[in-house]
Amino acid sequence: MKIQKIMSLTLMSVIILLLSGCGRASLPTPEVMKKEIQGFKLPKLPEKGKALVYVVRPEVFGFAIKFNVYIDDEQSTSEMGYTRGQQYIYFNVKPGKHEIKSLAENWAGVNINVKEGDIIFLEQESKMGVVYARNKLYNDYTQLAGKYRVKTLKLGTMIKSDK
Repeated sequence: MKIQKIMSLTLMSVIILLLSGCGRASLPTPEVMKKEIQGFKLPKLPEKGKALVYVVRPEVFGFAIKFNVYIDDEQSTSEMGYTRGQQYIYFNVKPGKHEIKSLAENWAGVNINVKEGDIIFLEQESKMGVVYARNKLYNDYTQLAGKYRVKTLKLGTMIKSDK
């Protein structure tokens, strides 16, 4: 009886650790990323007069939960698409200030200020939620890390590619 109880508690502890996530998905060294993306071209570059935003979701945690991506407000007309685990989407934006928002169990947002020709990479991080996965957005990817992420992920569901 005691052994079963200990095994049950151990199993529950392992499950909780796996479900809680370990923070943001780690990246390899810059040397490894450079080698991996050698010759790789991004699937989309900014259109004339615009900047391009890539939203990447590199984690497996919460893979089945959609994280919807919006620009500038929370209206359905502002939804650009959504990601699931290990996916990315992209869209063009006009130069200037924008707020990119992500909806899971919570709303997360990040402000960007872009110029014509810019390529911005944002990361969606999955976190344990009460009902389902929560999310957080980050705007701290280098061009190298962003290209690496896009190369290693699959395209998510794009609703619009231009705002």
